[in-house]
Amino acid sequence: MEIAQDPEFCSMIDRLRDEIHEGGEADRKAFEELVASDDHEEFARVLTAPGQPLWARELAAFRLGLAGDPRAFEALVLLLNHREPERCVSAAYALARLGDPRTARAAAALATNELRVAYALFPVRLLTDLRAPESVPTLVAVLERRLASDDPHWRVGLACVEGLGALADRRSWAALLAPLPHPRLGGGPWPALARLVD
Repeated sequence: MEIAQDPEFCSMIDRLRDEIHEGGEADRKAFEELVASDDHEEFARVLTAPGQPLWARELAAFRLGLAGDPRAFEALVLLLNHREPERCVSAAYALARLGDPRTARAAAALATNELRVAYALFPVRLLTDLRAPESVPTLVAVLERRLASDDPHWRVGLACVEGLGALADRRSWAALLAPLPHPRLGGGPWPALARLVD
């Protein structure tokens, strides 16, 4: 698929274009030039040059990530843990296609960091997409931490349940039984458990 036809790329470009709409003419021109570029060395320079705006770093990292260029890795991991969910979505998409062997370990570290649990949703979903050796143990560990009935991050727990269901690994059986009494997670495990007995 050509980059211009990639739906996630198009969505990111629309978002970033709106983001810099209020910027100056120079920013808008620089944005359009970077969007039109296919120069991986230019993208790499954007990632390392001081004073680059966030939109430029995100765009450069995304393009390098989709091209399988490992120079995108660190920037994409930082974006995966960003406070703005849209940036996390784009970063996860690019990381899933980067093919870097460090990705699953990085996603697992972000998902299990209790100090950043509010931002763990996208690392959890990425681990599901990656189907890496780290995926099931990490999702089980994160789910176990989200079982308190008053846990404010129950959506992360639900993402773990959904991820474990998608992975359909029998090692997750006990972990999927535990949320059944949970007021918000209780309905989630049934489809996942059904996949394990098929």
